[in-house]
Amino acid sequence: MDVYYQNHLNHYNTKRVFDMKNQMAGVDVVFTHKQTKNRFYIDEKAQLDYINDDLPTFAFELAYNKNGTYKEGWLFDINKKTDFYALATAIYEDEPSVFTTCKITLVNRKKLCTFLEHRNVTKSSLEKYSKKTTEKHGKLKLNELHHRTEGYLYFSRNNKVEKPINLILKLDFLVGQGIAKRLV
Repeated sequence: MDVYYQNHLNHYNTKRVFDMKNQMAGVDVVFTHKQTKNRFYIDEKAQLDYINDDLPTFAFELAYNKNGTYKEGWLFDINKKTDFYALATAIYEDEPSVFTTCKITLVNRKKLCTFLEHRNVTKSSLEKYSKKTTEKHGKLKLNELHHRTEGYLYFSRNNKVEKPINLILKLDFLVGQGIAKRLV
């Protein structure tokens, strides 16, 4: 991913973060603008369950199960320092664990949260949907988003250990709304 950053974000210096404290705070990379010296904290997310596939969506984690208790996911976690999500999708490999290409979509976290709030897709409203469907596995349509062109909720209660609850959003929709930008 660092090569993509260097090729497409030439106004920024990038510094990879290795300490666990910052990574747990949602910082994998720091972008520093070469002229203004403004810093942006980047949280990298990847579709590693879908290698050699190009999904049009990305899963934004709302909650996950740890030891029988649901914990807050990273999307609405106010303790995260994240300014942008760098979403790696369409990850292809020529042989196992030898990745050759991917697409990167940068999502402005503040713009995303503001947009969702204006649509009444909030932590509180999504918790209400989740409480109504405590045993559901799979897709749940939201009144606030068009499920085919914008997004929906997805419960992975049967196929993932952490049983995450995710807000699935269409990447083209985020780009079209000015919330995200594709690097590749």
